[in-house]
Amino acid sequence: MTRLGLVGGLGPESTIDYYRRILDKWKAIDPTTSPSIVIDSLDVKRALDLVAQDREKLTKYLLTSIQRLADAGADFVAISANTPHLVFDDLVARAHIPLLSIVESCAEEASRRGMSRLLLLGTVFTMEAPFYPEVLARRGIHVVAPSEDERAWIHAIYVGELLRGEFHDSTRRELVAIVEGLRQQAGIEGVILGGTELPLLLPHREVATLPVLDTTELHVDAIVRRLRGGAAGGRE
Repeated sequence: MTRLGLVGGLGPESTIDYYRRILDKWKAIDPTTSPSIVIDSLDVKRALDLVAQDREKLTKYLLTSIQRLADAGADFVAISANTPHLVFDDLVARAHIPLLSIVESCAEEASRRGMSRLLLLGTVFTMEAPFYPEVLARRGIHVVAPSEDERAWIHAIYVGELLRGEFHDSTRRELVAIVEGLRQQAGIEGVILGGTELPLLLPHREVATLPVLDTTELHVDAIVRRLRGGAAGGRE
């Protein structure tokens, strides 16, 4: 059986959500068996500090986790977070095991739906980084980010609430209001929940009448396909 290695802990709530969703999706296909999964749980605070201060050390931190998973018998690895994809290309180049990209999973679905202009939500590092715009641009899709003040507020609640497992109605209302404003101002056609805690705050298929691209769901879909032999190769 193919074995998944999951880099988890970034943060814990979304790792739990990944595990539950993988099991549920597998069970819906084959209730008589269970997938083979190894999880290496990292320190989200340390990872965020490295994102802000030292990307090379972040790469090494993630590579060490990937190697532990490979040593535990994983056939491929997925990272249960968006922000670490800042160094995904370096990880692919230096890891000795295939990696499954959350960003590529999102881009494939956006292209399948014929979307061309999407709002990106996530940590400030994700919203300001080039990895989503560059990957989606290859499919003719334009990525819009919130304003500087909105990005700062979203990042603050992400770190101060969501990563701690706190999901408040007041936060949900404010975030929906931001999406509504950008829907009117920027002509967006959908919303990328580019943080794997965001679906826990915004669990519905739409936000402010716009369709949602739940990156956790799309990544899990790709993971289960790979576990069941639906994909092969190096970078995926």
